[in-house]
Amino acid sequence: MKHFLFIIILIYSTFALYGTHNRAGEITYRHLEGNRFEFTLTTYTYTPSEANGYRDVLEMEWGDGTLSEIPRIRIDELPDEIQRNTYVGIHEFPGPGVYVVLMSDPNRNEGIENIQGSVNIVFTLQTILKIDAVLGFNNTPVLLNPPIDKAAVGERFVYNPSAYDIDGDSLSYRMAVCLGANGENIPSFQLPGASIEIYVDAVTGDLVWDAPLAIGEYNVAIEVEEWRNGVKISSIIRDMQIEVKETENRPPVILPLNDYCLTAGDTLWFDVSASDPDGDKVSISAYGGPFEVLQNKAIFTFNSGQETNPFTGNFRWETTCNHIRKVPYIALFRAEDDAQDVDLTAYTESQITIVAPAPENLQVSPSSNTVQLTWNTYACAEKASGFLIYRRNGTFPFTPAECETGIPASGNYALIDTVFETSQTFYLDNGVDLGLPQGYNYCYRIVAYFDDGALSYTSAEACTELIRGAPIFIKTSVTTTSETEGAIELAWLKPTEFDSGQYPGPYKYVIESNTELGGTDFQNPQEVFGIDNTETIDLMINTKEPKSYKLTMYQVSGSESFQVGMPAYSTALFLEQHASDRQIELKINDLAPWENYEYSIFRAIADDNCLPVSDFDSIGTSEIPEFTDRGLENGSKYLYKVRSTGQYQLYFIPKPLINWSQEICAEPTDTIPPCKVKLELESNCDMFQNNLSWSIHDTCRSDVESYLIYYRPGNTGDFELIAETEQTTFVHTPDSSLAGCYVVSALDSVGNMIPINSLTVSCIDECYYYRLPNVFTPNADGSNDLFVPYPYNFVEKIELKIYNRWGNLVFETENPDINWNGTDYKSGLRLSDGVYYYLCDVYERRLSGIEIRHLNGFLHLLSDNKDNSTH
Repeated sequence: MKHFLFIIILIYSTFALYGTHNRAGEITYRHLEGNRFEFTLTTYTYTPSEANGYRDVLEMEWGDGTLSEIPRIRIDELPDEIQRNTYVGIHEFPGPGVYVVLMSDPNRNEGIENIQGSVNIVFTLQTILKIDAVLGFNNTPVLLNPPIDKAAVGERFVYNPSAYDIDGDSLSYRMAVCLGANGENIPSFQLPGASIEIYVDAVTGDLVWDAPLAIGEYNVAIEVEEWRNGVKISSIIRDMQIEVKETENRPPVILPLNDYCLTAGDTLWFDVSASDPDGDKVSISAYGGPFEVLQNKAIFTFNSGQETNPFTGNFRWETTCNHIRKVPYIALFRAEDDAQDVDLTAYTESQITIVAPAPENLQVSPSSNTVQLTWNTYACAEKASGFLIYRRNGTFPFTPAECETGIPASGNYALIDTVFETSQTFYLDNGVDLGLPQGYNYCYRIVAYFDDGALSYTSAEACTELIRGAPIFIKTSVTTTSETEGAIELAWLKPTEFDSGQYPGPYKYVIESNTELGGTDFQNPQEVFGIDNTETIDLMINTKEPKSYKLTMYQVSGSESFQVGMPAYSTALFLEQHASDRQIELKINDLAPWENYEYSIFRAIADDNCLPVSDFDSIGTSEIPEFTDRGLENGSKYLYKVRSTGQYQLYFIPKPLINWSQEICAEPTDTIPPCKVKLELESNCDMFQNNLSWSIHDTCRSDVESYLIYYRPGNTGDFELIAETEQTTFVHTPDSSLAGCYVVSALDSVGNMIPINSLTVSCIDECYYYRLPNVFTPNADGSNDLFVPYPYNFVEKIELKIYNRWGNLVFETENPDINWNGTDYKSGLRLSDGVYYYLCDVYERRLSGIEIRHLNGFLHLLSDNKDNSTH
C-alpha cells in the first residue's frame, strides 16, 4: 500500500516538477548463490530534469510479495543531455518459481508521440526470473547498445540491442508493448507509424522501422526471451526511445560482414568499413559478446583521424578453449555520421561460432571379444565435460564441413558410452560385459562434449576386426514348439586364430543355456567333442519361453579342461503378442549376434486349444522386429511364427542366415479405448458458467458410446465425475469458482476408456469477478446512495482503502459488499464532493487457490440531486 500511496501523492503534487524525465531502460540480473540474485536496473533520463536529484534510490517489486529500495551506484553522462543511471540491489527469493520483477517510477517525458498523455503515465520496466533446479540457475543477457537513438523521416532505421548471454543460452526477440502502472500494457500505446513496416527480427534482434513518417519522440519495447533446453527461463522488456527529425542528412552505409566459424585457438581478423553518402565523417564502434568474455577479449581498432570515405576499423580476436560454446557470439558494429544537424546511424553484425577441436590420434587394438581405444590428451580438456564414444558396424567415410560438429545421423553410429574424465585417453569396449560378437568390422569415433551442449568436431574413424579366437554362432533356430518336447537347432563356426601351441587339443565345445532374453546366468551344460563338430540340437526343452545360449571351446587334457579364447552368445527369436480389437501386434525379440534384415510372418488358423486347423501361410514381411496383423475376427484363435533372414558383415561367414521363432497362439479382442477428444473451454463470466465443447477423430466416432466429464476446481487435487453425455457439448455451473480444470474421456460399448491420468488436462481461469463503479451519489434519494460493487461471485474477501486528494485515509473495509455511505470512517461526517482514490486487494478463488488481484482507480463522490445512476 505504501507504494501506491506514494503514487497518489505524486499524482496531485509533483508530477509536473519532478516526474517527466524517464526515457528508456531495462532490468537484468546475475546469479550469486542459492536463491540470491544481483539485479541491475538501468534507466536513461533527461539530464537537466530536477527529478534526477530525487532518484538516489528506486523501489523494486520482486514478484514474491516483497518490495525494497535499491541504490544508484553510478551515473554516466551520454550525448544529447541523456544520463545513464545504474542501480544495483541483491534479493533472495523464497524458492523455485517464476517471479515477475518490476520497477515503476513516475513518469515518462512529455510529448511521446505514440503514447497519449505520456507525461502522466508511469514508467515501468519488467524482467521475469525462473528458478528451476532442473534447468539450473541463470544469468540474464546484458544489453550492450544503449536504448537511445535517432532516426530521420523517410529513412529506413535499424537498431540492435546487442544482447550477450554469458551462459550461452538461446535468445529470441519480439516487439512488446510499453508498460505503465502495475506492470500493465499502456492502453494508449501504439506502434509508431511506418511507410512500409516496423518489426523486430526474432532471430537477430534487429528493430527495423521502414520508415518513420513524422518528427517527434517515440518509445517502443523489445522483449528479449532467453531459452534453455526448449524452456523459457527469463524475459527482459527493454523500453527504448527514438527521436525522429526532419533532415537532409542521409545515414551512413556500413558494409555487410560474413559469419565465421573458428576452431578454438584460431585467430580471426577482418575489416569493418562504412561510408557516408553526404561525405560526412563517420565513426565506427563495436559491441557484443567477443568484447565481453572474461579472457582474451576481442579488440576493435578504429582511427578517429580518418577524414574521407571509406572509414575502416579492424576486428581481431585470438580465440581459446574458454570461448567454446554452442550458440554463436555476435559482434555488432555501429557506424555514426557527424552531420551538422542530426547524427544518424547504421548497423552490421557478424556471427562468430567457436568450435571445439576434434580429439586426435584415435587408435584401436582388438582381442577376441573386446576393442581397446586410445587417443591423445585432449587440447581443450580443462573446458570440456567429457567424451562421447560412438561405434558402428562397417566404415563410414566422413569429413565434417565447417561448423559441422558431433556425429551425423546418416552415419548410423550408436552412442555406446560416455567418458566423464576429460584427462582420460583410453576406453575399453567390451560389449557391455559379455564381450563383442565376432563377425564384424567395428568402427569408432569420439566427440568431446561441453556443459552448454556444445560438441567438438568428430575424431577420425578407426576400425578393426576382432581376433578370430572364439566360435561364431550362425544358427539358433526353433524347430519344435512345446513346453516339454521342444527343440532348437544350433550351429557355429570354429575359431581359427588362437595359440595352438599353448592349446594343442583335443577340443570340445560346452553349450550352456538359460531361459532369459540374454542374461548372464547360464546352466545345463552340454558337450560336443571335436573342433570340427559345429552343430547340435537342444532337445526336450520348453520352447514356449525364451532361450539363450553360451558357447565356449575347451582343450581337453585328461580329466582337466582349459578354456580357449572367449565364449560366444546367441538367443533364439522369441515372439510376444498383444491382442486388441480385430488385430494382433507381434513383437519379435531378436538378440542374435548377426544382423537380421528381414522378418517373414507366417499364420495358421487354430482351434480353441490352440492347435492348428490349417497350414501356415506367409502373410507379410517386416524390416523391423514387429508386425501388426489386422482385419481379424474377434474371439478366433491364430497361430504365428517368424522366419528371420540375416548375415554377418565379414566375407568368410556364410550368408544368408535363416532362423525360426517358436509358434505363439493369440486371440484378438477389443481392449482399445476410443481416441482422445480435443477439448475447448470458454467461460461466460456474466452467467457464471463454463461452456465445454469437444471433437473426436472421424475414425473413432463410431466406437464411442458416451463421454465422461471430470472436473476439479484447481490446478491440483482429484478429479470428480460430474456428468456422462452422448453429446459433444456441456454447460457447467461450478459452486466455488469459474476457474477449474476439465478432462473428457470417450467410452466405448464394452467399457474401454482412456484413464484420466493419461489424458490432457484443460484448465480455464479467464474471468474477473469483482468490479467497482467510478461514481456514487450519497444524497439519501434512495438511488445509488451507497458505494457498492457490481454483481460479483467467488470473492473470499477484500481489503479496500479509500483516500482523499491529500492522501488521507477516509474509509476502509474487508467486506466485499462495501456499503460505504460517503462518510469519514473516523468522524462519521459526510465527506465533501470530489475525486477520491481507492486501492483494493481482491481475494479471488482461482486455479492456484486464493489469489490477490490489485485494483486502483478514481471515485467521484457527488451528493447533488441529479440522477447519477450510470457509473
